[in-house]
Amino acid sequence: MKAKSQLIFFVFTLSILNLCAQIPPGYYNSAQGLTGAPLKTALHNIIKNHTSVSYTSLWTHFQTTDKKTNGKVWDIYSDIPGGTPPYVFTFSTDQCGSYAVEGDCYNREHSWPQSWFNSATTPSSDMFHIYPTDGKVNGVRSNYPYGDVDSAAWTSLNGSKFGFCKDLGYTGAVFEPIDEYKGDVARGYFYMSTRYESEDTGWSTSGGTNKSVILPWLASVLLQWSHLDTVSAKEIARNNAIYQIQNNRNPYIDNPHWADSIWTIISIGITEEILFETNTLLFPNPAKDKFYIANTGNIDYVASISVYNTLGQQIKNFENIKLVRNNRSQFSIDCEKWNAGLYFISITQDDKIKVVRFIKD
Repeated sequence: MKAKSQLIFFVFTLSILNLCAQIPPGYYNSAQGLTGAPLKTALHNIIKNHTSVSYTSLWTHFQTTDKKTNGKVWDIYSDIPGGTPPYVFTFSTDQCGSYAVEGDCYNREHSWPQSWFNSATTPSSDMFHIYPTDGKVNGVRSNYPYGDVDSAAWTSLNGSKFGFCKDLGYTGAVFEPIDEYKGDVARGYFYMSTRYESEDTGWSTSGGTNKSVILPWLASVLLQWSHLDTVSAKEIARNNAIYQIQNNRNPYIDNPHWADSIWTIISIGITEEILFETNTLLFPNPAKDKFYIANTGNIDYVASISVYNTLGQQIKNFENIKLVRNNRSQFSIDCEKWNAGLYFISITQDDKIKVVRFIKD
């Protein structure tokens, strides 16, 4: 009975927060009915030119945007939702300063690291990707991408992990927050990629980004995280609070489905969902110089075949390829001069798509 009453209270609270979401009438009108890249550009035009605050003022703004009901700092790297956190921070009193171990102090964590945008002024203080977090954990995370950790080399007191990535398409070191905050950082990344679209001159590349573009492997991870950890009351309240400060909103908190529309279409190959059955075989995989696409079914069909790199760029395209049934060596693609690494092979029949991940040795 207690659990049921708590659930009813949470649903009621979330409903009230949604009713008070403070989205101005007509705010997203220009984005309605759009999908993919046009939707992303429309959202950019809506949220750009926000009121940029000073980096120093973040210490004060956190007291509005990231405060728990008990008045303490809401630190996503130490909090344990539904449990007891290993430590809590008091605003101002526990502000970093220096640190040696967890619990020493909190600082300003750029979830999209500053080195990725070369410390440009406006994104340096954009609150939609900046959180108050434990200084030690922030230091361990450093400027590594987010991702799913294979075997943790280090684990924080709340269960956040650092180690090599197990996600397909990236083998470097990554940082993985706990499940309850994965959607928060994912939607922050979708915001950053949208807010600074076409405004990223001078930005750098990283293991997960090319300027403001999220690479397909990371987009895939972030979409999964956004589904795992859906929009919470905390995020809605934070979105509202930041709107009062910056005069813009995070569209992916207000309308979470837009992330799927944009990144599933833009980042072709981030999902292996098979939308039609073609009995299509790609072999060998991995390959050094040549691979084949074969129709192992009982019906001939005509398809378009495209090859994309991990930046989402199309590097090869073949139209009106007739794949004859039971012909294993009919259509081949020469990959000898390609750079070694991951590629996505998209096979399209009418409006149905099958995507295969391909490794060039």
